Amino acid sequence: MWYNAAGRLLPWRQTRDPYAIWVSEIMLQQTRVETVKDYYIRFLRELPDVYALAECPDERLLKLWEGLGYYSRVRNMKKAAVLITGEMQGQFPGDPAALRKLPGIGSYTAGAIASIAFQVPAAAVDGNVLRVFARMTALRENILLPAVKRRAEEELTALLSDLKHEEAGESGGLRIDGAGGSGNGRETDGYFEPGAFTQAMIELGALVCAPGPEPKCADCPVSGYCEAFRQGIAAELPVRIKNTARRVEQRTVFLVRDGDAVAVTRRPERGLLAGMYEFPNVTGCLSAEEAASYVARMGYEALRVRPLPRARHLFSHVEWQLAGYEIQIGQPHRTDTAWIFAEPDDIRSRYAIPSAFSAYTERIVNCDQIIS
Repeated sequence: MWYNAAGRLLPWRQTRDPYAIWVSEIMLQQTRVETVKDYYIRFLRELPDVYALAECPDERLLKLWEGLGYYSRVRNMKKAAVLITGEMQGQFPGDPAALRKLPGIGSYTAGAIASIAFQVPAAAVDGNVLRVFARMTALRENILLPAVKRRAEEELTALLSDLKHEEAGESGGLRIDGAGGSGNGRETDGYFEPGAFTQAMIELGALVCAPGPEPKCADCPVSGYCEAFRQGIAAELPVRIKNTARRVEQRTVFLVRDGDAVAVTRRPERGLLAGMYEFPNVTGCLSAEEAASYVARMGYEALRVRPLPRARHLFSHVEWQLAGYEIQIGQPHRTDTAWIFAEPDDIRSRYAIPSAFSAYTERIVNCDQIIS
């Protein structure tokens, strides 16, 4: 039983609670498994059910998510939680179509929740599964095209429907050996389960049918069914053709310090990193003199200015190239500014600073002394 023997023991694989599965799937979008583990455990410890999530204050919710990035994910989770606890009386829908109507739940997440939590024959096609599908079928089309992904979803859903009530091992075809039963490390009941198949496909793509030019075909439990392996073209697939490059933005970040306290400000409620706290920053790469002038325009005297190491952060469509300055200010202090002067402990525990600024946040939370 390949998946039961080889699959990783991950905390979200020990449950069929749709809420817990939902949390894990949203966290795992664009984020590495090892990073998610601690966030997942901490999140569920504080927000153990959909009611707790629906009632969580936004500021605390963003702090729990701090460092995971793509903050619209957790905002949509709360919106969905409010709908589930209100209109749905706290009951998660098991139907993929109903799940897709909830904020932030697309076809992959709907398929994952429906198949893993409810054993519905619905495909969950993420990058790992799409790569397996492309190699198994020797697909030479661009997998980044939405139509190609939809076709994979349709074909895998049809396969799941065919296998739903058959005993594991009898149907042949595209099958992960040992994908029946309730999950890795557990006894199987001898019957095919869509949730186990879903997780086995994801695990196969993560551990064996990996990206890059050297898939581990010799270790693959389904290489005998793989058309790309038969043709000797597994290393060439899948085809990925990106149509757009990231836009590059130069930004200058200011660590404005009043004693130990550091200035933070809140971003607008709409747009990139909406509603998050950040260090004051402007577009462009400023010199030290221009940085001091900017602080003066905000109503503060720059006593000392120290350049900080450069950093960069990648969003899906934008790359920030960051320059930074640590600036110690003196009198006078303004009271009509949008800046909040936060102590290091508040930045650690209260204000959610996006990972885009992590190079500068670490300087505050790990080194409290002021510049000299």
